[in-house]
Amino acid sequence: MPFDLAVIDLDNTLYAADSGVFDRMDKRMTAFVADALDVDNEEANRLRVKYWKEYGTTLRGLMLHHGMEPEAFLHDVHDIDAHEILAKDENLDIALDRLQGRKVIHTNGIHEHAVRILATLGIAHHFERIYDIRFNNYIPKPSMETLARLIEQEGFTPQRTLVVDDMEANLAVARELGCKTVWITHETENGTWDYHMPSFHHLPEQFS
Repeated sequence: MPFDLAVIDLDNTLYAADSGVFDRMDKRMTAFVADALDVDNEEANRLRVKYWKEYGTTLRGLMLHHGMEPEAFLHDVHDIDAHEILAKDENLDIALDRLQGRKVIHTNGIHEHAVRILATLGIAHHFERIYDIRFNNYIPKPSMETLARLIEQEGFTPQRTLVVDDMEANLAVARELGCKTVWITHETENGTWDYHMPSFHHLPEQFS
């Protein structure tokens, strides 16, 4: 294997992006913003998308522009009953088992949400640690500072690190840092990243 550490995104990377998990989170986020800022749903949704595009997470924009305290927001947004949507994925379990090296989760969500998702998918035992949005003072991906700090804390180098994500902006930071990159997407391959595949299930096959 050309790496010792795999830094793996959670949402829309370990499970299909069209599963409905993010749809539930988006609706809860819009409702929370509308209530917290006393605006209608249309304006709340506009701000949700605007801040996500500008800062990597809606929360970051809310913290910077509205003084939002993060924890109430984070717990509310991630209260989605993921077990109603996702199920144990034996093929994903097999794929992760074939992917050698130390594996950690890096998510812009919260630890509690990651624990619930991994348990529901039946794959929690593969991961040594979860790095959530709280890890670097709520600074989200994409952030070279956050990723570099994570790799350093793990005791590895970027050159021996594989980053797996569904967001190209996050992979761009990883590549600039010197990591190997995997883009999980159904879009047509553009040749930018080291590996490209429609689902995580295909990833270990690339190294066999």
